[in-house]
Amino acid sequence: MSVSAWKVIGASGFVGSSILTRLKIDGIEADPIEAPRLATSQRDANQIIRDARKLEDIIDSLADSFAGAEVVINASGLAAPNQQDIAPLLGANALLPAVIAIAAQRTGVKRLIHLSSAAVQGPRPVLDDSPRTEPFSAYSYSKALGEDVLLRIADYVEEKAAAGVAPGSANSSFPAAPSFSPASVSAHHALETCVVRATSVQGAGRRTTESFAKFSSSPLASVAGSGSHKSPVSSSYALAEFVSMLGQFSGELPRIVVQPWEGTTCESVIVDAGRRRPLHIPAPLCTVAVKAGYALSGLLNDRLQGSVRRAEVMWFGQDVDDSWARENGLLPQHRVQEVLRSAHLGLGKKYDRKFKKDK
Repeated sequence: MSVSAWKVIGASGFVGSSILTRLKIDGIEADPIEAPRLATSQRDANQIIRDARKLEDIIDSLADSFAGAEVVINASGLAAPNQQDIAPLLGANALLPAVIAIAAQRTGVKRLIHLSSAAVQGPRPVLDDSPRTEPFSAYSYSKALGEDVLLRIADYVEEKAAAGVAPGSANSSFPAAPSFSPASVSAHHALETCVVRATSVQGAGRRTTESFAKFSSSPLASVAGSGSHKSPVSSSYALAEFVSMLGQFSGELPRIVVQPWEGTTCESVIVDAGRRRPLHIPAPLCTVAVKAGYALSGLLNDRLQGSVRRAEVMWFGQDVDDSWARENGLLPQHRVQEVLRSAHLGLGKKYDRKFKKDK
């Protein structure tokens, strides 16, 4: 794909700003686009799509911003793992992606890269690129619903494009956008949609990264058993580089792809973020604690789901099946160690006296 204008929605956010910076490093022209704020109580994917199609003013506004773009990156969304108010989450993480996809198709955009979260697969042993999801919280549910919505839109668009009535084309019942200056959309044009499941992304200035560094620096920092399990903890730098690689990829992208593993283990991320050795708790004891935590959360209307899940990942990690990225050579530079060590330094803490600096 030739490099031309790219658009980044949510470029002022944590992930979006990292992507915009990476694109500049790669010599790619990219324009930031502010994400509209939406809310919905709908939980049916098809109804969300129908509601999105009715938002013609917002579709027009986004389509006007997409004019001339080949690649649109949706880095917007509401990252609130502990939030219980579902309407803003569904609006930002499900309804808005639908509106973006509709506007992109009807403006003739070639490729849409949507930033999702590996949280949609919950406690599954291995994160992968299958459409199967196991959301465990309001946040992960909203992100999973957003994926479902985009996959349904992609199926519909490909079906109509194959029939020569692609949305936005002359023979389609869905007109080109924006309505005041319609784009020219081919009868067989189909927006290519790729959902990126970001793992546990850390970076400078992120509150969760600072919190993780504080916890890792404390005597409570711990792992289950040997601590050698793979950890999905990753860096914003690697995610941004991976997204840039996907946008420039000359072949066909998969519908879903997982952010590549950065070589971390449960123990290594605590050592880097806390500069101390973690406690090694027997794995069976950790398993009992996690089950008890989920049971207690259930009694409290799932209010503790996010916290329990974070403890589970800290102790047991989660494997990452990034085979597609590896097979295609799309492996960004590992920078998570740098991010975590910088977070520790930002706390102004000293090395633990039992920690050997040369290790």
